[in-house]
Amino acid sequence: MQHTSTDRDGVTVLAFSGRMDATTVAAFDEAWRARLEAGANRLVIDMGGIEYISSAGLRGILGLLKACKSGGVGLAFCGIGEMVGEVFRISGFTGMLSIHPTADAAVAALA
Repeated sequence: MQHTSTDRDGVTVLAFSGRMDATTVAAFDEAWRARLEAGANRLVIDMGGIEYISSAGLRGILGLLKACKSGGVGLAFCGIGEMVGEVFRISGFTGMLSIHPTADAAVAALA
C-alpha cells in the first residue's frame, strides 16, 4: 500500500492506493496515527486508489473512526471505488462514515 499526505485549507488529506488487507493495514494505521499525533483535527481519507479491502481493512477503518470520534477530529472519506463501495454497503459502513465523491467535496464538508 502506498500513501501521500497533503494539506488543503487546514485539512489533512491522506490518499491511499493498493490493497488494504491484513498485510497492509498496519501502514494505513501508521499513516493516520502519525497525522493525529502531529495535531491534525480534520482528516480526509482518499481511497480512490484502493482496489481491494478485506475485513482487516475494515477493522483499520473502525479504529480510525473510533480514534477520531474520541479525539474530536473531523473525518471524511472520498474516492470510494465500486468494489470498496460495495464492501462498505454490505458491511454497513456507509451509514457510519461521511463519504464524498471527491477530495474537494470532502474538504469542503469539513470546513
